[in-house]
Amino acid sequence: MRKQDKKTDNQLRAVLTNVCDAALNTCDGFLWLTHVVNYANFPDSLKIVCVFETNAQLANFTSGTHQAQLNTLIQNQLGSMGIRLKSIARHVIYDSEENCDRQHQGNWAKRLQ
Repeated sequence: MRKQDKKTDNQLRAVLTNVCDAALNTCDGFLWLTHVVNYANFPDSLKIVCVFETNAQLANFTSGTHQAQLNTLIQNQLGSMGIRLKSIARHVIYDSEENCDRQHQGNWAKRLQ
């Protein structure tokens, strides 16, 4: 990883920590989030994965306005560091621990590949 990539990654972690803290306080069942990126194709390759505990909680979250609000928060936080994405929905994935347990035996590293 180049020095600039490392700096960008540290900034990403900081702004996504803000998003995570807000989501923990406002989104029922939200547990954590992470990001995956290929800096050779940044920011187009950026994927942010928001993880909920159960599929029921995830379905409840996506059926209301919370998803749009969280997407807007993510977009605003990325914007604060100068990252502009054409469609935030292309870059944010919602998943659950339940899905990972069933499909990848709880191995998030394998699931995120």
